[in-house]
Amino acid sequence: MREARRTTRQRIADQLREEPMAAGTIANVFEIQTSDALTHVEHIAKSLDATDEQLLVAPPECEECGFTDFDDLTNRPSRCPECKCESVAEPAYRIG
Repeated sequence: MREARRTTRQRIADQLREEPMAAGTIANVFEIQTSDALTHVEHIAKSLDATDEQLLVAPPECEECGFTDFDDLTNRPSRCPECKCESVAEPAYRIG
């Protein structure tokens, strides 16, 4: 299928099969809002239910202390609950 005929969601899924990406990166690459990137990722995860693939999520990680046990794995927290550092890496998604 030609690239121009593929939907944004299909192109994001193809990219996630090749490499892990954070929502912010997806937004930049595909020139969409970060919230729209998250919506696409959620829909991609649902569509994978009928296949042998699954959406894998690398949790957000505090860049100061390495904390990764966040309650919500899909959104980037504003700060670390352990050390209160505001430098927290976004979760990364990939299809595997």
